[in-house]
Amino acid sequence: MPIYAYKCDACGHAKDVLQKISDAPLTDCPACGAPKFNKQLTAPGFQLKGTGWYATDFKGGGAAATSAAAAGTASDAASSPTPTPAAGSDAPAATASAGACAASCACH
Repeated sequence: MPIYAYKCDACGHAKDVLQKISDAPLTDCPACGAPKFNKQLTAPGFQLKGTGWYATDFKGGGAAATSAAAAGTASDAASSPTPTPAAGSDAPAATASAGACAASCACH
């Protein structure tokens, strides 16, 4: 339920009231009884910052940050040469076509 700020135009009494959205607005001041109790325009209690709000923002402890970093480095990995394994290494060479990126990228 939202909290609405009210102020009396007659006596200046101010009060925050927890009401349902479907409730009728209050009109009578609880301090002086005058029918001058009006809702005030206030700022919301939260702000949405950043590039957007996505379903994946909080899944898996930072999946959005990981996918954003991977998306940013995918173009770098495609344009950079593919690293080769060191001599005597049993590790296969990573290729850009296989979806692997360079060892110096942000995801390693």
